[in-house]
Amino acid sequence: MTIDQQLLLNDIQHHVALSLAEDIGSGDITAQLIPSENTLVATVISREAAVLCGRPWAEEVFRQLDDKVQLTWHFEEGDDLPPNEPFLTLSGSARSILTGERTALNYIQLLSYTTSVARRYADIAKATGFPLTILDTRKTIPSLRLAQKYAVAIGGAANHRVGLYDAFLIKENHIMAAGSIAAAVQQAEHIAPGKPIEIETENLDEVAQAVAAGAHIIMLDNFSLEDMKTAVNTYRGQVKFEASGNMTDEHIKAVAATGVDFISVGAITKHVQAIDLSLRVVKEANL
Repeated sequence: MTIDQQLLLNDIQHHVALSLAEDIGSGDITAQLIPSENTLVATVISREAAVLCGRPWAEEVFRQLDDKVQLTWHFEEGDDLPPNEPFLTLSGSARSILTGERTALNYIQLLSYTTSVARRYADIAKATGFPLTILDTRKTIPSLRLAQKYAVAIGGAANHRVGLYDAFLIKENHIMAAGSIAAAVQQAEHIAPGKPIEIETENLDEVAQAVAAGAHIIMLDNFSLEDMKTAVNTYRGQVKFEASGNMTDEHIKAVAATGVDFISVGAITKHVQAIDLSLRVVKEANL
């Protein structure tokens, strides 16, 4: 799946506005200690190796807060960041820079971590030598779905469905409620013609039912390697296969050899950390 760019832009603008309101509230009282006419130049570094992500969010922070603050990027989105080397320089109002600093860095530190993890998984998949795509999942931070999926794509992995509206993922409870795999697929084709239909399966019998029903993608959930190979070899060319469940680095290598098309990894967006960033003032001026 790909994220609609206008949807992403609207989401960035909306989310940044909420984040600034959350942080600033009725006003930044600490920034008021600084004379309003003071300006400064500051740089931002990463204290650890990372992959840069989050530029659009940082830019939107200062667009909303003070569009006279200048942001000069020394690395592109998706570039590897060496430790302790400036990747961003800010210049302008001291009050504005210090007020927007934390919100901007919060986005960069979170999204850069997600991108760094996605890059690592994408590199593992590439190293297997098989035509394998790493997918994210919907296990994301509430309200940061689009941001994290953007970060995944920047890192070189791919997006699964964005939400519950752009593709079907029919799981055990859906199948039970619909009556059967065939009935669920038939209803899906009626409800949203043309939307991708994926069936989560737990055994080879369910795989056969999903293929017969016309599923586009079949998820092999916690299958043994032997059963994955059987499913792929039996129905190769008729349907795409996605493997899911406990995807450690070594397991990904073994699963890739079964011939599946996709591996979904919830840990890319579910296990959240932050890259260690620091803003340093390098020049102050009182104009």
